[in-house]
Amino acid sequence: MIRLPFHSASRVPLRVRSRWLRSTFASDSSSPKGLVTPRHGSAAAWRIQSSARGTDLLGVYADLSKGKLTAFVVLTSMAGYAVAPGVAHVGPLLWTAVGTALCAGSANALNQWIEVPYDAQMSRTRNRPLARHAVAPGHALGFAAGAGALGVGALWACVNPVAAGLGAANVVLYAGAYTALKRLSIANTWAGALVGAIPPVLGWAAATGGDLGAGAWVMGGVLFAWQFPHFNSLAHTLRADYSKAGYRMMSVSRPRLNARVALRYALLMFPLSAALPLLGICDAWLLLDSSAVNGYMAYCAYAFWRRPDAKHSRKLFFSSLVHLPVLLILIMAHKHIQERRKKT
Repeated sequence: MIRLPFHSASRVPLRVRSRWLRSTFASDSSSPKGLVTPRHGSAAAWRIQSSARGTDLLGVYADLSKGKLTAFVVLTSMAGYAVAPGVAHVGPLLWTAVGTALCAGSANALNQWIEVPYDAQMSRTRNRPLARHAVAPGHALGFAAGAGALGVGALWACVNPVAAGLGAANVVLYAGAYTALKRLSIANTWAGALVGAIPPVLGWAAATGGDLGAGAWVMGGVLFAWQFPHFNSLAHTLRADYSKAGYRMMSVSRPRLNARVALRYALLMFPLSAALPLLGICDAWLLLDSSAVNGYMAYCAYAFWRRPDAKHSRKLFFSSLVHLPVLLILIMAHKHIQERRKKT
């Protein structure tokens, strides 16, 4: 496997995607059919699918869409829908889920199409569909374009134009701004956090007919802030891979800042959670419940800041995985309690 140094890798133009892969990997006639042997003396080799069909193709599409990440995006969008004022309707709710999933899948597929030469260098990503030649680049690009068009179209026709605009923004910001910035500046982390803040705002817009009140921005702020302790702790663990592929990450170039930013945004979860009762969206008891949940993640972030090593980064990462679903459930539960009290 080619290992590009940190600085030279960042200057590889995007137009070399297909040419780089063709020159790096060649089929070995003495190998079994479908086995690719890397050149340049590397011992790494992995099996590919020459032409995926049927259920195999569905699996490739799921991998292009980053299925687990797309499911997470849909769930955060549904949380925004559930917390928004008004009565939920099944039709718009389902179309919101479908449109969000298609937009997120499109953004993820475009990201892989752009980054295929770099994915092939990282142990975490080298088995993605394009890096292992499971699908042609043109096929992947067509899938991404089709999913994006269908997603935005479904949100426009079956939900509302504001939701459709947010879905389109999700695709453009992730596949455009975030993906490009990963090779240019550590500001990519903030761009990625902005992308992650969109789904709950989209869900809110879907529930309210496009009316983005203060609560929508608070919900977006919760997702924006949460991503820093979550991603920065993960990036610390993966910093060697990121450096090898030439990505400009805080964890690579400024590890102390990486830990400090994680702590800063973990602490921001306290005022963001407190804003929801102040806006009348949830009852005041959310202050107590959310403080316990936010407190534990803040404690892990503090420990990571004091000692940014593998042990503390893993602890913060796993705490963030528990933190967000618990916090969103608490917000939805306290919103329901608040509405019941208003009716009595």
